Amino acid sequence: MNELEWHLLEDKTPLDFTEVNGVALKKGDRVILRPRAGGGDIFDLALAGKTATIEAIEQDYENRIHLAVTVDEDPGRDLGELRQIGHRFFFSPEEVEPFAPKEMEGIGE
Repeated sequence: MNELEWHLLEDKTPLDFTEVNGVALKKGDRVILRPRAGGGDIFDLALAGKTATIEAIEQDYENRIHLAVTVDEDPGRDLGELRQIGHRFFFSPEEVEPFAPKEMEGIGE
């Protein structure tokens, strides 16, 4: 990677919001993780259905949007908020649902 490419990487600023199913999502909003079936890894299986909080909305150089999230029930969530590896996960907008508290009724009972 040359110097110009590094500058391009540094010039990418996080997005303020993205839209999922007609709902504008921003940093701090909660979502339900819905990783795509058959396309993920063991973390996708473990995190499917969990609630998470958006830590950042980032866009790569192919203009794909990624939501960086921390999982609400992760005891190391504070480390994710500090952008530490292992406590911060990335999902595409297609892999999350905006959190609606009524969807969580009955879960865990």
